[in-house]
Amino acid sequence: MLPSSTAPGSRESILRLFRGSVRASLKNIKAFGAGDLPKGGFELLPNHLTDLDPAALQSACRRPIRFIVQESIFRVSWLNEFFRQTNAIPLPNVRTEEAVREAVARIRAGEVVCVVPVAQPCRPGTQIQLQSGFELIARLAEAPVVPVWLDRMQSPRATDETEKIAQPKSFSIPYTVAFGKPVSPGLITIGLARERLLELGEFCFQKRPGLDDHLGRVTIRGLRRNQFSDAVIDGMDHRRMKGGTLLAASLALSRWIKKNCPGERIAVVLPPGIGAVIANVGITLANRIPVNLNFTAGRAALQSAIERGQILHAFSAKPVMNRLQDFPWPQQVYRLEELVPKLKSRIVLWRLVVLLTPARLISALLRLPAKGGRKEAVLLFTSGTSGQPKGVVLSHRNIIANVMQFRAMVYLDRSDTLMASLPFFHCFGCTVTLWHPLMEGVRTVTYPTPVDVVKNSELIQRYRVSLLTTTPTFIRGYLRRSEPKQFASIRLLVAGAEKLPRDLAASFEQRFGIPVLEGYGLTETAPVVSVNLPDPPKSHAGERVQPSSRTGSVGLLLPGQAAQIRDIESDELLNPHALGILWLKGPNVFESYLNDQAWTNKVLQNGWFRTGDLARFDEDGFLFIEGRLSRFSKIAGEMVPHETIEAKIDEAFGFQMEEERVVIVVGIPDQSKGESLVLLTTRELSPKELRKRLLAAGLPSLWIPKVVKMVGQIPLLGTGKLDLGKSRQLAMEK
Repeated sequence: MLPSSTAPGSRESILRLFRGSVRASLKNIKAFGAGDLPKGGFELLPNHLTDLDPAALQSACRRPIRFIVQESIFRVSWLNEFFRQTNAIPLPNVRTEEAVREAVARIRAGEVVCVVPVAQPCRPGTQIQLQSGFELIARLAEAPVVPVWLDRMQSPRATDETEKIAQPKSFSIPYTVAFGKPVSPGLITIGLARERLLELGEFCFQKRPGLDDHLGRVTIRGLRRNQFSDAVIDGMDHRRMKGGTLLAASLALSRWIKKNCPGERIAVVLPPGIGAVIANVGITLANRIPVNLNFTAGRAALQSAIERGQILHAFSAKPVMNRLQDFPWPQQVYRLEELVPKLKSRIVLWRLVVLLTPARLISALLRLPAKGGRKEAVLLFTSGTSGQPKGVVLSHRNIIANVMQFRAMVYLDRSDTLMASLPFFHCFGCTVTLWHPLMEGVRTVTYPTPVDVVKNSELIQRYRVSLLTTTPTFIRGYLRRSEPKQFASIRLLVAGAEKLPRDLAASFEQRFGIPVLEGYGLTETAPVVSVNLPDPPKSHAGERVQPSSRTGSVGLLLPGQAAQIRDIESDELLNPHALGILWLKGPNVFESYLNDQAWTNKVLQNGWFRTGDLARFDEDGFLFIEGRLSRFSKIAGEMVPHETIEAKIDEAFGFQMEEERVVIVVGIPDQSKGESLVLLTTRELSPKELRKRLLAAGLPSLWIPKVVKMVGQIPLLGTGKLDLGKSRQLAMEK
């Protein structure tokens, strides 16, 4: 027999009154899938329930919901009345059997029961950690589980560092609520539940307002809002440019571009600096497409990029042009140091306009489109580490979405300073250190190259940089050539582009007292996919918090992304904890490859992007990248990981802490086995000694390279990533 409760008619009346009051206080609750919910009893599994979320969920659902909620949440004063009126089931910390039995009985009686996740402090934007137990209730009740995602569009400026069950300061919060398809009790697992929830989260994020805005309009708003604050400090000559002046110079340049550059795409051949920022913004405000070309690439790759992009015009500077003697310049090249002084009077006039005119009117004066949406905003070329560089078309929606995703988890404000030395032709440099700070009002310090770690360290100390994004290659340099005091201001150091060796991260943290947090991204994802972050602070000793980082992983997915693990060959959907190819979906996933529909169709299917990376998820949703498919060799039918072999060689010979990379394993064609392994190294290593040490380290004989070739330097790209194409050429040479 069920415990006594409010009569059904009375409960329905309470809920009708409740829905009316909630809809008056919660603006724009948009519900999806509510009409397709099961008719009988079922279990609801939400991504999180904090603040007004239970009220919003009940308002979106057409049937009464009985919440099963931890006693600590049940007794929160301002939520208690709601839970009492809806006959919620309190769940004690110990002896939970009675609460589980009641939940099962209620579902069997045809009710909707919602399992409220455990309330733990977590970073905004992250999904609440799923706790086991909901599967047991579903199995005992023999009823389906319906995942539901609540997307609360609240400005990060109004969000605390952690999300807790706290009374909201404002009741004017728009919500999107999406109910998923029911999952049978025999199939539901934590992994599958998270996968379905992330798909709902991606669906909701795609509905967020502002995603289809024009990149130029968003940049104007950001710069004008922070027009009296330093926007960029040039690390070469220490010039400072405030947001208003930067916007005025970009506006003047945009008018000049409109008159003199009829082409759709315009190249920027400049290292990070004030000039490169003005050029990119000016091109965008002219409603053209900036193409930051990788001037460290070979002539053939650059010529191909210019021809495919139909680029007729470029912005550069005399010192840069003097260094790039073999650069295949387009028809017209304009030197900024000559052009900008000629625009001085117009810049002064535009500065007055910026001071007196709202951002929307400035955009109207420029005749910028009201929406950018899926139109091309930026063209980037991949690094070509595994072949010919491909043109990646990133839309206005892609860039704006990735900035929104990034800031949801990593909020920076005017008190922060970001180091911008990664080149703007690098995907991370383009979005995170160029467009993100302009849109969000974060001060940046630029320097032409990340390779000069000594100068970068001096700038970090001088301007108290708080966020540094770099690669393991440059971390090795910082470890050797920098002093701990120079990094005293750093509160977030994120490494990407290549696998972060654990020994390197541990040595850096030991010397500098700063953890190196690994992230993951791709040019095709605009680029940030996931990142490890510091755990949220505890409000009291002994409090459990939801972890935001995990050693060996590349962190949690940024909000608005769905992920699947599929079989390498068949593309069959696998358990998310299995090893397979990572597929991603989200508003940050690129539109297409430039003039290459065949390759686009190969990697983009129904909105899902095949990354080419072998990956898996753990029980808490942390993503582990085990290697790029191009960095595996199939030998005698077995997949052999190059990076694992390299790590074992570094360990066996003590190369981990070398300032520069010492080894790289390359696969080359072999008639008998399909592929064979070649070791390129800058040290004298005999195949016999190599085999002896690797066998002792436990590597299979099949994994040990039989050919060792000494080279002067391991080929690297300008971003610090391995140049796999050049390495393969060296390995193939007799």
